[in-house]
Amino acid sequence: MLTIWGRENSNNVRKVLWCAAELDLNYTHINAGGAFGKVNEERYRSLNPNGLVPLLQDDDFTLWESNAIVRYLAAKFGDASFYPQDLQARASAEKWMDWTTSTLVAPFSIVFWGLVRTPPEQRDMDKITAAIATLEKHFDIVEQTLERQPYLSGESFGFGDIPLGSFIYAWFEMPIARRPRPNLERWYQQLRARPAYQRGVMSELT
Repeated sequence: MLTIWGRENSNNVRKVLWCAAELDLNYTHINAGGAFGKVNEERYRSLNPNGLVPLLQDDDFTLWESNAIVRYLAAKFGDASFYPQDLQARASAEKWMDWTTSTLVAPFSIVFWGLVRTPPEQRDMDKITAAIATLEKHFDIVEQTLERQPYLSGESFGFGDIPLGSFIYAWFEMPIARRPRPNLERWYQQLRARPAYQRGVMSELT
């Protein structure tokens, strides 16, 4: 039995919920973190000593870290188009998972927290503007890649698209000016058309 812990308005939880929806998995969802609490309770800390979300339970197996959970679900339940068996194809998709975490999350968090979770009168617009400029440079790399291939995972949608795809929703939904990028925008619209994306990602930004 699968159990997913985490609040739906967390970008990292969205990754896991979206992945589970793509794989049509049956699972129990427990809201945790933020206003839902639970993450500092003894039971939760025994499962994830970090006190963060998401958390996956697969019977008696427990796993935390969102990208690790997506990889695990994809490997266990995905077919070859979603989770390639070819080592190089799989590694090429996986690099976008790690790139999103190592490169994109820090400036993205500044913009998201600054615009979505901070009252207007308390916003540091210089800091937010600088972070947007950093993100624009990073999205140049994504744009160039998506000019050569339809998905970050390669010729078809796969698990490597999920981490950035979870964050890109907020990027396009936040009230900011963005440089036009036809390939990134095309990819985003392809994601939006997926029922699993609609269920797992497209909730209110809070």
